[in-house]
Amino acid sequence: MKILVIRFSSIGDIVLTTPVVRCLKQQLPDAEVHFLTKSSFAGLVSNNPFIDKVHVLEDDLGSVISDLKKEKFDFIADLHHNLRSARVKAALGVKSTAFNKLNIEKWLLVNLKVNRMPAAHIVDRYMQTVASLGVKYDGGGLDYFIPEKYRVHTGEFPESFHKGYYAFVIGAKHTTKRLPDAKIAEIINHINLPVVLLGGKEDQESAEAITAQTGSLVFNACGRYGLNGSASLVQQSKFVITHDTGLMHIAAALRKRIISVWGNTVPEFGMVPFLPYGEGETVIIENKNLSCRPCSKIGYDQCPKGHFKCMTDIDADQIRAQAHRLWNQSDN
Repeated sequence: MKILVIRFSSIGDIVLTTPVVRCLKQQLPDAEVHFLTKSSFAGLVSNNPFIDKVHVLEDDLGSVISDLKKEKFDFIADLHHNLRSARVKAALGVKSTAFNKLNIEKWLLVNLKVNRMPAAHIVDRYMQTVASLGVKYDGGGLDYFIPEKYRVHTGEFPESFHKGYYAFVIGAKHTTKRLPDAKIAEIINHINLPVVLLGGKEDQESAEAITAQTGSLVFNACGRYGLNGSASLVQQSKFVITHDTGLMHIAAALRKRIISVWGNTVPEFGMVPFLPYGEGETVIIENKNLSCRPCSKIGYDQCPKGHFKCMTDIDADQIRAQAHRLWNQSDN
């Protein structure tokens, strides 16, 4: 049997598909599992031992479809469920399933604040696409595989970091999912423990603004090591503070203790850190005293109301208390 799994983007969403491919490969050991994604995200799955072949989408979907037809797939699990994945399924003409995006339920929650979202994680909905094959979730959480060449050796970090550090993921795709620089600096100063700032090159300016407001216990790694290097630093950390972003899901895949800070989006969307049974821990930090949350299922460049209280009113002392608890409990 030859199975195609489709998820074009983005970092977190692709990491959240890993239980599907693992369970397919382990529970159907004679099957070939292929994965279709955008070329910019191929690195996320190219090192996954449960995937036999990765197909990449550049700009020309027609060319990709032509190559996919040659594979003669038996089944397609569509974990993206958009027009492009529909074109792929129509062109290949084999049995397929698609996960339910729950767009109506999300609209009701965003616009009317009526919660009809099921008490199910998006991973559970992903897994439903392969249920007809007799494949079930195995309880093993997410997977993320870091190639050895990308592992960061922290021995070159300042001496104050040699006994451990926590990671603070300062970036997020949308501004309303991200704490302001001044608030991040306030939290770091309250915690007063060695911290590595993580993010992409686009977060370097913010990281510099944060380090200017904090002490010598801050190491700015934003944009320095790439995604796999950042994942390596997450793996070696005592715990992680993060927004609702891709590295949050990578941290979950690495079984970390996570303080997850939520702004305009809400955990009810089903995207909280997904941990294996009995491993890791998640602490959810959010401002529940606002009638305007969630204002979007994704995010905005600025607060639609102009006050941004979902992030500016986050209690730094609450995060400090949780951070010290996780630091003291950590065995890393």
